[in-house]
Amino acid sequence: MTSHCKLSFAHPPARPGQTPDFSSVEIPKAGLLPVLPLDVTAADCVEHANSLIRVMDENGEAVGPWAEFLNRFDVDTLRAGLRDMMMSRTIDMRMMNAQRQGKMSFYIQGVGEEAIACGFQRCLKPGDMNFPTYRQQGLLIAGGYPLEMLLGQFYSNAFDPLQGRQLPTLHSARDYGYFTVSGNLGTQYVHAVGWAMANALTQKDNISIGWIGDGSTASNDFHTALLSASSYSPPVILNVVNNQWAISTYTGVAKGKGRTYAARALGYGIPAIRVDGNDYLAVLAVSEWASQRVRSGHGPILIEWYTYRVGAHSSSDDPSAYRPRDEGKAWPFGDPIDRLKKHLIHIGEWSEQRHVQAEAEVLSTVVEVQKRVEAAGTMIDPKPIPGATIFKGVYADMPEHIRRQRQELGV
Repeated sequence: MTSHCKLSFAHPPARPGQTPDFSSVEIPKAGLLPVLPLDVTAADCVEHANSLIRVMDENGEAVGPWAEFLNRFDVDTLRAGLRDMMMSRTIDMRMMNAQRQGKMSFYIQGVGEEAIACGFQRCLKPGDMNFPTYRQQGLLIAGGYPLEMLLGQFYSNAFDPLQGRQLPTLHSARDYGYFTVSGNLGTQYVHAVGWAMANALTQKDNISIGWIGDGSTASNDFHTALLSASSYSPPVILNVVNNQWAISTYTGVAKGKGRTYAARALGYGIPAIRVDGNDYLAVLAVSEWASQRVRSGHGPILIEWYTYRVGAHSSSDDPSAYRPRDEGKAWPFGDPIDRLKKHLIHIGEWSEQRHVQAEAEVLSTVVEVQKRVEAAGTMIDPKPIPGATIFKGVYADMPEHIRRQRQELGV
């Protein structure tokens, strides 16, 4: 008897040496999908979970009903958003170079994804809590986090508020709504749902935001969080940043035969929508709508942000081993910085000259801060933190055996 058993494997559209191919990617026109009511149910957002919300058209103009949610954001906010993204990309460039020079041990960049974190942060309020992965530094940048502390954590020197207790890029900034990053991905979802449940029980008017990548949707924590969110309906926004690659694994492996990641939430009775993550205006509009929904007591929402990871997964990764070198340039949804710049120029609030000047100003700011932070110590020019530091910030009341250890070390 002939066996018909077989396995299938998800393959990326192109491998190294081949021409990038995104011909299978569906690109809906901007402005087509209607705005959903805040109390929408999972059954009524099937189209939004399988298509793509887009606001900016090819000319850089904001079109369609979702653009109405941009009314509370003035042009100064948009210019600030452009600067946030430029700052994020400049820091990525400088920190990757510093890592290659041996000044730090590790770095993870977010090139191509800047609109998502930088735009989303603009819709949050003090007291809201993000549960991010290691590629959401834009939340801190847009949230006004001091650059000295941001860069200090990369170098693990005296400017590091965590005093070297976390791997570089695994930030923690409670006062800025940025929960300690866990390198074990997927945990962010269960933490976000749990925090939202506790927040609801204490009658506080804040929301929780979970962040994971497409690869982490294959983890058990993803499904555990969705079930709990479905059962208890806490005030949480669950974000999936679908950037096409989970480390070196193509997104099709985690997606399986499913059409979208957003559609997975529908099976749990959780409304879900899918958004062009390279469209800063779409990010603002949908983030504003989602935060209004959750704050109004209508329960959780899942958002799939459709984007592309232009850079390597981390400083330890070589993407040329698994995808074409120029694939990022072929991404059909363009570059988020270029697209917002085009919009601002289209409405007469920006120019190529101002953009060049802004790039120079951002670079100057980052270089100045970087020099100051590096003076406090790098891996090739270390300036050790006092030994007594390891005993601080761990216990509220130091146990006796730890006290004895400190005395024995004489610190």
